[in-house]
Amino acid sequence: MRIFHTVSGLREVLKACRLKGLRIGFVPTMGNLHEGHLALVEQARSSCDIVVCSIFVNALQFGLNEDWDKYPRTYQVDCDKLRDSGCDYLFHPEDTEMYPNGLDTQSRVICPSMTDVLCGASRPGHFEGVTTVVTKLFNIVQPDEAIFGIKDYQQLAVIRRMVEDLCMPMQITAAPIHREADGLAMSSRNTYITADERPNVVVLKESLEWIAEQIKTGARNFTELETMAIQRIADAGFKTDYITVSNSKTLDPAAEDDLEITILGAIFTRAARLIDNLSINLD
Repeated sequence: MRIFHTVSGLREVLKACRLKGLRIGFVPTMGNLHEGHLALVEQARSSCDIVVCSIFVNALQFGLNEDWDKYPRTYQVDCDKLRDSGCDYLFHPEDTEMYPNGLDTQSRVICPSMTDVLCGASRPGHFEGVTTVVTKLFNIVQPDEAIFGIKDYQQLAVIRRMVEDLCMPMQITAAPIHREADGLAMSSRNTYITADERPNVVVLKESLEWIAEQIKTGARNFTELETMAIQRIADAGFKTDYITVSNSKTLDPAAEDDLEITILGAIFTRAARLIDNLSINLD
């Protein structure tokens, strides 16, 4: 695996790959890699000739009082994992390489739909930071295919819409959620969960599954189901950010006759904010 810290260095080697007609797959990350990230690399490996990964903790997508300064940074361990997983090229830029003119004057990419609800409502400006840095990374790597995990369902939906709206010539591929043995969705922020909280956090996944079962058996009062799920989560000792039954494509509140539904949730532990989702097709 070759490691690049500059845009020009990575572009030079990838230009040679394109001239050879090689298909380039891309997996963007913020590091602190777990098995879920490595599964994305393996998926890219299966469909592409060259796999590029990035590690960049993007300050632009973190709000005030969020955890940018303490976000886990495990670069050397991450490099070892990527080598073992078959990554060909790693892009690990400094902040000044990605934002040479500073954050305050950085041009932004704004998606007006799906970004002010759910995680966007509780993290203002977050998706503007995501779409801006992902656009920059796409312009740097110019992949044929980029792979994102379904765990960040809203992020995946926003990026798909951005790629469609801006006519970006690439395929966006969704990868399944990777889970711990008890069902908790893998996340770099899981390390923030305290030992006494850990046995109970699976209540988020269980609550989404409970809603899905109610819908499959004919329940259509989605607001009532959301309220009952929030109470289940409170009984387990956690505060809910949101539990929402949504249209899978638009992320608008689901209508009674919607056939493709995604149930999304976010909860707070003492030091972590956990997200999860579950999609069902009623056709």
